[in-house]
Amino acid sequence: MPNRPTELSRDPIAEARRNWERHGWGEVAAPMAAVTSVMRVQQILLARAQQVLKPFRLTFARYEMIALLSFSREKQMLMSKASALLQVHPTSVTNTVDRLEAAGLVERRPHASDRRAVLLILTDEGRRIAEESTCALNEQLFAETGFEAEDVAVVNDIFTRFRARSGDFIT
Repeated sequence: MPNRPTELSRDPIAEARRNWERHGWGEVAAPMAAVTSVMRVQQILLARAQQVLKPFRLTFARYEMIALLSFSREKQMLMSKASALLQVHPTSVTNTVDRLEAAGLVERRPHASDRRAVLLILTDEGRRIAEESTCALNEQLFAETGFEAEDVAVVNDIFTRFRARSGDFIT
C-alpha cells in the first residue's frame, strides 16, 4: 500500500545512505538510515491510523485521549495525569480536549478539592466511540501492520530498550 501518489523505483533511504558513504560519513550512514527509516515508518503507520479513524472524526491524538480515559477505572482522569501518561505537552492536551469536548466525547470538570486541577470525564458517546474506534484499529491496523510476527517482538524489544536508555520511563 504506497503512501504517495506514485511509487518510487528505488528506496530513497538506501540512496541517502549511499550518499552519506560517498561524502565520507560512512561511520554514521547506517544510523542515519535507521533514524530516517523509523521516521518514515511512523509517517506510514500514522497515515494508516488516521485513515481508520476518519469515519469516527478522530485524529490519532484524540483517539489516544479517549482510549486512555476508557481504560481508566472510572472513565475519568486528571488532565495533568493524562498529559503525563500520553507524554504530551499540556498545551497539546488542552487542544485535544477542546476538540473532544466540542464533539461531546469528553467533559471537563473542576476537581472537588483542588481548584487548579481539571478532571476529564469520558461521556457515554465518548465510551461508544472509544470502543468502536478501538475495534476498527484492532481489525484494520494492529492485526495487519505489515510486520512479520517475529519482527514485532524484535521491534518492541529494541524500541523498549531505546526508550528506557533515553529516559522515557524509569526501569
